[in-house]
Order: sequence, then C-alpha cells, then structure tokens
Amino acid sequence: MPSDTVLVHEGTYREWVKPPRGGLSNNRRIVYAAAPGERVCIKGSEVAPSWEPIAGGAWKTSVPNAVFGEFNPYTEVVEGDWLIRPASGDPGVHLGEVYLDGVSLREVTSLNDVVEPPPAPELIDDWTQIPQSMPSTPANLVWFAEVNDRETTLYANFGNVDPAKHLVEFNVRRSVFYPTDNHIDWITVRGFEMAHAATPWAPPTADQPGLIGPNWAKGWIIEDNTIHDAKCSAVSLGKEISTGHNFATIRRDKPGYQYQLESVFVAQDLGWSKERIGSHVVRRNTIHDCGQNAIVGHLGCVFSEIADNHVYNIGTGRQFYGHEIAGIKLHAPIDVLLTGNHIHDCSLGLWLDWQTQGTRISRNILNGNSRDLFVEVSHGPYVVDHNVLASPVSLENFSQGGAYVANLFLGSVRLEPVEDRATPYHLPHSTKVAGYALIFGGDDRIIGNIFADGLGQEAYRSEPPPEAVTGYGTAVYDGFPANFDAYLSLVEDRSGDHRRFHGVKQAVTIAANVYIGGAASFAAEEAAIVLPEGSIDVRFEDGCVIVESDLPSGFSDSQVDVVRGSSLGRVRFVDADFEDASGADLLLNLDVVGHRKSEGQRYPAGPLSSLSSGKASTTL
Repeated sequence: MPSDTVLVHEGTYREWVKPPRGGLSNNRRIVYAAAPGERVCIKGSEVAPSWEPIAGGAWKTSVPNAVFGEFNPYTEVVEGDWLIRPASGDPGVHLGEVYLDGVSLREVTSLNDVVEPPPAPELIDDWTQIPQSMPSTPANLVWFAEVNDRETTLYANFGNVDPAKHLVEFNVRRSVFYPTDNHIDWITVRGFEMAHAATPWAPPTADQPGLIGPNWAKGWIIEDNTIHDAKCSAVSLGKEISTGHNFATIRRDKPGYQYQLESVFVAQDLGWSKERIGSHVVRRNTIHDCGQNAIVGHLGCVFSEIADNHVYNIGTGRQFYGHEIAGIKLHAPIDVLLTGNHIHDCSLGLWLDWQTQGTRISRNILNGNSRDLFVEVSHGPYVVDHNVLASPVSLENFSQGGAYVANLFLGSVRLEPVEDRATPYHLPHSTKVAGYALIFGGDDRIIGNIFADGLGQEAYRSEPPPEAVTGYGTAVYDGFPANFDAYLSLVEDRSGDHRRFHGVKQAVTIAANVYIGGAASFAAEEAAIVLPEGSIDVRFEDGCVIVESDLPSGFSDSQVDVVRGSSLGRVRFVDADFEDASGADLLLNLDVVGHRKSEGQRYPAGPLSSLSSGKASTTL
C-alpha cells in the first residue's frame, strides 16, 4: 500500500513482477528494494531442463508450452514499424534467447545450422557504413527452436561445453518488472539485478514495453539497479498501446511518420500531461547487452531525469536492425534532463527524435560508439553542454534551435535539413501542441566548444545525401547567416508568404570555439582559435575515461564567459527561451567532472575547466 516498502532478500526470483497499485504522491510511494548488501536477481528466464546430445555436437531439450502461458517468445518474432529485414524472405529472429552462463547465444534458422553453425554475418550501420561488432559469444554457439501444439524444443550448440555442467537458461517472460495496467504511479525500484526479458521491438508508433518500466504512469524512480539482456529494450518510459500499435506495418496505408504524428494528438485526448504522465527518475543504473535500447520512450518520458547511468553494448549484437536502435532513444523528451551518463560501445549512443524541447544534455561521456549524439527533426530550444563526444561521429544535427556550449567533439559533425516531415512543437514546459513545422536547419548557438579530428578515420564510408553537410568543426555552417538581422534581410528580399522562407538557412551564433588538427571554423566566427599542431584524445581504460591532451600555448587564449540561457536569445519557430524546466534562467556553469564555474571569471573552451596548454592526462 502507499508508503510501504517491500524489502526483498537474497536470491534469484524467476517471475514477472506486476505491481497492482502505486503510491499516492512523491512522499507516499511504494518502494521495492533489495535488502542492503544482498544480491537479489529477478529474471525473465527459466533454467533449461536436461539436455540430450544429438548429432554433430549439438544438444536438444523440450519444455511444455504451459511454461510460457499465453506468450511464447519462440513463436513471436521481432517485427514492427521501422524494422528493416536484411533480405526479402528473411524469417527474422524470435524474441526468445538461450543463455550459456549468462551469455546469449546466436539464433540460427535451421537444425542443420545448429549442427554446423554458419559464420556470423557482418552487419553494418546504414548511416555510417561502419561495420558493427558482433557479441562476445563465439560464432559457433547457436540455438534454434521448434514449436508444436504441446511443446517447444530448443536445439543448441555449446561448442565443447557440456551443458549439464553449466547454467543454461531460456527466455520465458516478456518483462521482469512492469505493471499490466496504466497509471500505476509513484513506485520506486531500487538495488536489483534484472535480466532476461523477451521484450518486443519498441518503435514510437507502438506499445513500448520494456524489461522494466511504468507503463504510462507518473513518478517512478528506477535507481541503483543492474539491468541487462533485454531482447529489445531494458527501461521503457514509453508510449502505451491505445495510441497506436505498428499501424504502418499492419495497415501499410500510411507512413510511420503520419501515424506517429497522429499518436501525439491521440495521447493528448487520453490525458497526456505533466499532471498525469512522466516525471520519472532513472539514475545510477548499469544497463548493458540489449538488442535495441537501454532506455526507450515516446511521450511517456516527459519531464524526467536520466542521470549517472552506465550504458554499454546496446545494439552491437546486430541480430536485427532498424531505425530505433540506440543506447538511449527518446521521442518527445520535453523538459528531460540527461546528465552524467556514460554511454559507450553502442551502435548509436544517444538519439533524441521529435519534440526535443526544454531538453538538456549535460556532462555526459560518449565514446566507442559508431555515432554519439543524433538530434532529429526537433525545433528546440534544447541545450547540449559540457559533454565529451569522442566517437567517429560526434554529432548528427537534423534539427534546429539547439545550443552547444563547452563540449568536446572528437568526431565528425553532420548537418541535414528535413523539409519533407513537419513535426510538432509545444508551448514551453507543456505537452500542449503549439504548432508544427519543417526543419530548415540552423537557429543554433555554438559557443566555447573544442572541435578536433583526432580520431584519424573516416566518419562515413557512404556518401551522405546532397542536402547533408559533413565535416570536422563548424565550417559545416558556412553560408548560414551570422545573425538574425541578416536572416530577416534574406527572407524579406523574397516574395510570397510561406514560400519566401523555404530554402533559406536560419541564423546561427558561433563564437569562441577551439579547432584542433584539421577541424575547421565557421567562416564568420568571432574569436575562433585554430591550433593545427595540437592534439586531444579520449581513451577508456580499466573502467575510467581518460582525456589525453597536448595543446600549444595558443590554447591559453581560449577564455570564455560562463553562459546563461538568457544570453542565447529565443528560438524562432517555438518562440521560446533557453531556460530550465521551472522557467528560470539556465546557468551553464558545471563542467564534466562537477567543478562549478564562477560567474565573472573566464574559463578555457571545452568541458574541462582545468584544461590548459601543454601535455596533460585527466581522468573523468
């Protein structure tokens, strides 16, 4: 009941926890917590029964279908909107998994492939054309399932391992900690290990169940857990089913974009608002080895805080591919704070898509990903400050109205307008739609960052579309007006109402950035510092992120004032200011290691206020 704590003692619990009721307020929660100092693991899997050897070193076991109830992961395939099948006629992969000592095996399509496992395919990221790593499981460790009316038979090749001497588990449950009803509010889940959920594909146009999540509710706290091995998504702050469920795939009559747009208005009719939805906290969790997302959400993530999580190995197994895969993938992250997260070794680190407004991305470290940060079809205002973006592709900006302050960009930057999809924007700090518009690009502020090409490799192997501009540094903005008056003069020289705005790049404010190596500055930039001989790099070693720098004396000239949101002006389409979720002025004064900058003093460019000329090694 509200204000109760459920204290769970050490053990492995194989069940789906479905809380039947929630708390009444932030101060009258229901808390589910692992007993202090005790290891409590909740799993969506069961231990496989005895295995029988068959030909070629393969094994088999059978379980009655009653074990699964109404949901058998070995008959359910990964499918839905924005999923891309590798080839025509491909049968796809199932939601089920088989684990050997906690490591998932690779699914194959026939018993013959179990006896003689084929090589693991090399799959590539469609955007960068950079090959993605397969999981650490050896390629010959595979499984296959056959299901009839009575039982499910699992076939597996464990290499030289005798399964009787090891822990072999198989997925049974869709979720691990997830209510079946909406509006189960004010719940805290703390200190558990949670694993092995047969979660389905979770695009923004479908129900988005996760291994754990509130299922369209308010005020959850998910903290200090270890969460891993969700087939698709681990933590879901996402959409519920009545606002649409894979209609683009099922009906085939309209694009997913149109159904997603419709879902926003349907959600409003269902009471999508700050009073009823969102305001969750997801903090200090370790989330790894999931097929689609560590954290996912559309509409349900509003007004939330995602802080100090360690996210890795997301989307790297590449058993399936689609346009919704990232360490953290959020649609409509209105007034969401993402801070202090370390996201590494993912196909894409952080993807904010649609309605990124009032969002702040601060003090995060992203490295070892194929791509770090992707902000898509959003109008702002949003703020990206004091982050380390150290992968081959640091930023893909398919949006407008962003402020990038005091970041380190070691990879490439890509700009791309989106003039074939109008997306919504909102009244400030509200879910109420104020309008919708195309993305012309620009209306950005880029101040006091460090740009480098220190990775020494191509960011993209494929040719970007002609409307995209890719490079290192802010020279990708060349040709954009350098102030708002210049922008107005361009549109006023043209005729018509809406047509005079089309194709005109919006104004940008770019100042006081540092460019290292081959990174290039915006042609009209004020106070740019270009250091062709300098170097800066980021490495991940023994669980620590280390910044190695060797900067010439000219770096000392990069002195930047502490930036306030009120100094950044308003964003054009939304007609809104850069402010915090309460409506107060933003003060961007906390660097990536937590050092507080003082107003009235000036600091070097980039996320580290201690960075200086010469050689240095800094552990983050």
